[in-house]
Amino acid sequence: MQATMNAGLNFDITAEQEAIQRLCRELADDLIAPAAEELDAKSEFPYDIVAKLAELGLLGIPWPEKYGGIGADTVSYALAVMEIARGDASVGITLAAHTSLGSAPFYYFGSEEQKQRYLVPLAQGTTLWGFGLTEPGAGSDAGNVQTRATLAGDHWVINGAKAFITNSGTRITGGTTITAWTGMRPDGRKEITNLIVPQNTPGFSASKKYRKMGWRASDTRELSFVDAQIPAENVLGGRGRGFKQFLDILDGGRISVAAVSLGLASAAFEAALKYAKERQAFGSAIGKFQAIQFKLADMKMEIEHAKLMMLKAAWEKDAGRDYVMSASLAKLYAGEVSRRVCNEAVQIHGGYGFMDEYPVSRYYRDQKVNEIGEGSNEIQRLIIARLLGL
Repeated sequence: MQATMNAGLNFDITAEQEAIQRLCRELADDLIAPAAEELDAKSEFPYDIVAKLAELGLLGIPWPEKYGGIGADTVSYALAVMEIARGDASVGITLAAHTSLGSAPFYYFGSEEQKQRYLVPLAQGTTLWGFGLTEPGAGSDAGNVQTRATLAGDHWVINGAKAFITNSGTRITGGTTITAWTGMRPDGRKEITNLIVPQNTPGFSASKKYRKMGWRASDTRELSFVDAQIPAENVLGGRGRGFKQFLDILDGGRISVAAVSLGLASAAFEAALKYAKERQAFGSAIGKFQAIQFKLADMKMEIEHAKLMMLKAAWEKDAGRDYVMSASLAKLYAGEVSRRVCNEAVQIHGGYGFMDEYPVSRYYRDQKVNEIGEGSNEIQRLIIARLLGL
């Protein structure tokens, strides 16, 4: 009986998953982390690092080889994002948003022609892509889309704005898929459709990059549409299906944001542990004091718990199971763990933690948005409560 029970539960990752994780960990240590402080200080997009990610196939991890990807699973992808974010959260979210928000809609909802035209270069990493859902007046209330698209003969005319859109204005950005109000449904609600907007579309423009608390090296902009015109066939996944599609996309994206949170938490923990072993006070390393030991023990405990939740959600997605609850739990908990761990890392560093010369200062700034993006903590609790039947 014991052998049967053991066969049903295995916490070992596969050789392929381990290889991808190891590759990304080495890349984070050797290339990404050493550049993170300067990239953050200059708010500079990491073009050279993104090119390296593309060269290694990391911008197409979960997509089949026939579409330019490497055909790995969601667990591999989550581990990759976690390790890359451990080097720098800005690079981690660039990878996560490109894959989960930029590429995923084409893979799951695109026609074969759209996959060949858009997904292949995205998976190969020759271009980046944005996903325009949030608007200046529609954040958590994502269904309250104000951007309007009107069909006029053989083209759509788009007017409106999108806010906080990642990867939407780099020099290698190919375009953005946006949600737009395209009519009214029989029940009186807005008909929402996903539309493909190439970067060179007349009437479409991206603002200057936002000045941000964290994720400073990632590209985040507001987008505007003034009589922007795209071909009528630039509908992704069918007219009027946009609302359900973006909910599905966000479910998968929550796994990757949980991974970014875990990467940050792991980096903060490792920095705090190293500092606790080196910093001397009262004649010994501060790691010898129980107050510091208990902080580090709690940090490690919470990180491991959150990692199991993230991997469970990724595993359920790969298994074709309903993973909505697991993704929300993982995203919510990992974000809160990241906040607590980064806060304690600064506390362990004391006054030095408040100085930008130490990376924990950056980790503390970077982690906050993990509790806001991809559905805020409050929205995650609302989703979980509804799934509990409340």
